[in-house]
Amino acid sequence: MSSSNAKTTKQSTLALTVAATGVVFGDIGTSPLYTMREAFGERYGMAATPDNVLGVLSLIFWALIIVVTIKYVFFMMRANNRGEGGMMALLALVLRATRRGSRTRWILIPLGLFGAAMFYGDGIITPAISVLSAVEGLEVVAPALRSFVVPLTIVIVILLFLLQQKGTASVGALFGPITLVWFGVLAVLGGASIAQNPGVFAALSPSYAVGFFVENRFAGFLAMGAVVLAITGTEGIYTDMGHFGKKPIRIAWSFWVLPALVLNYFGQGALILRDPSGLAHPFYHLSPAWALLPIIGLATLATVIASQAVISGTYSLTRQAIQLGYCPRMEIFHTSESEIGQIYMPWINWSLLVAVLILVVGFGSSSNLASAYGVAVTGMMAIDTILAFVVVTTLWKWSKWIAAPLAIVFLVIDLSFFSANSIKLVHGGWFPIAVAIVLFTLFTTWYRGRRVLTRQLAPGAIGIEPFVASITQHPPTRVPGTAVFLTHATQGVPHALLHNLNHNKVLHERIVLLTVRTEDIPHVPNEERIEITPLSGDFYRVIVNYGFKDEPDVPKALELGKAYGLEFKMMETSFFLSQQTLVPKLGKDMALWREKIFAVMSRNASSATEFFNIPANRVVELGTRVEL
Repeated sequence: MSSSNAKTTKQSTLALTVAATGVVFGDIGTSPLYTMREAFGERYGMAATPDNVLGVLSLIFWALIIVVTIKYVFFMMRANNRGEGGMMALLALVLRATRRGSRTRWILIPLGLFGAAMFYGDGIITPAISVLSAVEGLEVVAPALRSFVVPLTIVIVILLFLLQQKGTASVGALFGPITLVWFGVLAVLGGASIAQNPGVFAALSPSYAVGFFVENRFAGFLAMGAVVLAITGTEGIYTDMGHFGKKPIRIAWSFWVLPALVLNYFGQGALILRDPSGLAHPFYHLSPAWALLPIIGLATLATVIASQAVISGTYSLTRQAIQLGYCPRMEIFHTSESEIGQIYMPWINWSLLVAVLILVVGFGSSSNLASAYGVAVTGMMAIDTILAFVVVTTLWKWSKWIAAPLAIVFLVIDLSFFSANSIKLVHGGWFPIAVAIVLFTLFTTWYRGRRVLTRQLAPGAIGIEPFVASITQHPPTRVPGTAVFLTHATQGVPHALLHNLNHNKVLHERIVLLTVRTEDIPHVPNEERIEITPLSGDFYRVIVNYGFKDEPDVPKALELGKAYGLEFKMMETSFFLSQQTLVPKLGKDMALWREKIFAVMSRNASSATEFFNIPANRVVELGTRVEL
């Protein structure tokens, strides 16, 4: 490699590392605002004795090392789908690793879908608890300002969601530098406090974590529900891997984020040992009085950035669910001409806003919200471990003697955190679980409903070969141009084609039966995008392939047909789509209530015209009434 290329590569890695610091670690970077305070809050009844403080610090440190560093930064990032991570990418790998109809798939797919559904619960809680915890710094400046915390949080949250439609392209470049400064401030504040009590570093020894459990027993086990707050956001490390790559994320974590977090947590521990009265807001009590207002402002910016990353992740997850067939089509706007992953989904955006505002008003403080936080996170962690074990042993052919011990250690830790958080179910932890159950029901209903609909339409379908033979023997009037009929099935004649022939008594000169198929990989290269099978009578079977992170654009894909001798001129091409009117009916395929939900979802789905970027003036929709 030449010196100029090496220099360019280093600059690119540095830029990606800075950007990753802002996007990937925004959520975990705001955890110091509330974690230590919650560990010694009234809910757990832990006295701030030296042994307890050092025990909690030791638990936080080793959670950061084992769960975040070893499990996610190094292990989970190896279980990637061609460079892409996240629950949906992992789910796509499981689809590839298991046989259709097998019991293993029957168990793992619902598990993965439930994990994806829990991400939405996390996406609702993160903006609420992060912004609230930052604004609560005003109470430290002046207790009289407490009444302004919730109203100001509401204003910031509303502004945050209003700005989503503008996209992150214009402000994305600021995310990395601001968060870089934030982690620098975390390190400086923590380091200054540690300098006054360097003995706090004794907590690096795991013996203090063990001693904490021995001394406090069941109460110590429950305190892990607060410790887990220090590792919220770890799913983002895996989810955002495709945007930045493994190397920049690992560099940012190892050399900047992890040291800053450790220094700040240990600095808070040193402060509590010196002055237990600082427990109310240990993070803000680290700051000198003259810097308090600027730090509150910086903390608010950091929490907004953390919230932005989670909101964007929710958009991406939803789009992947649509592509994989677990969610109906929704309106998607692209907010950047250069970055394909920057999207805005209005329905998701406003739904999240309403849910976040309900949480802010309903819970009223970050301390109350902390009781709802952690359940979804630890559930996702356990599901990640199970799915990753299947993937690395089945697809990557790892030795089970290596993978199993790792998976067992991770799963024991994940389930311990989840069990400790289960006590939160009655104090607000039910909320993310309820959200997950609702969304899991919608995911599975849509997937099952589409399969039932396909089966309902199949008996009336006519084989393409006899149909073409009949057309050849008794040719109808052929009109100029090309007719493209979109169909889910790769066999048989589309219902729209039959309806068009029955009602209009004509066929176009050239007939294309088009199926759009989503593969279980993130991206499909252009050379594999289109498959063309010529049939007799100027009929063609065309399959367009997309990855679950690709942007469907049917006209652009059809342009690739020129290389195969099938050229499309848009002004001479008409697209025919079937529009089904679904009638729920008591039957054996699905419960009536699920059929009704599926019918509502189908009616409210975005049109195929918009989703596949087909020119609206070239589309003809033909209706079909279907009884489920």
